[in-house]
Amino acid sequence: MEKNKIQRINELAHLSKERELTPEELQERDVLRKEYIEDFRKATIATLENTYIVTPNGEKHKLPKKGS
Repeated sequence: MEKNKIQRINELAHLSKERELTPEELQERDVLRKEYIEDFRKATIATLENTYIVTPNGEKHKLPKKGS
C-alpha cells in the first residue's frame, strides 16, 4: 500500500479521536481500511506460500495449507 494512503488512514484515526468524522470521511476510511487489509492478506499469503519446514534430517517441506 502506498505510504500516502497509510498516512491518510492515520490522519483519519487521529481526527476521529478529536471529533466525529463526516460521512465522507467515514466512507474514505472504510475504503482505505479494506484496501490495507487486502494488501496485508496478500502479503501474508505470499510469505506463507514461500515458507518451508526443514526437518532434523535436512529435508525441506512446503508449509501445508490449513485443512490439507
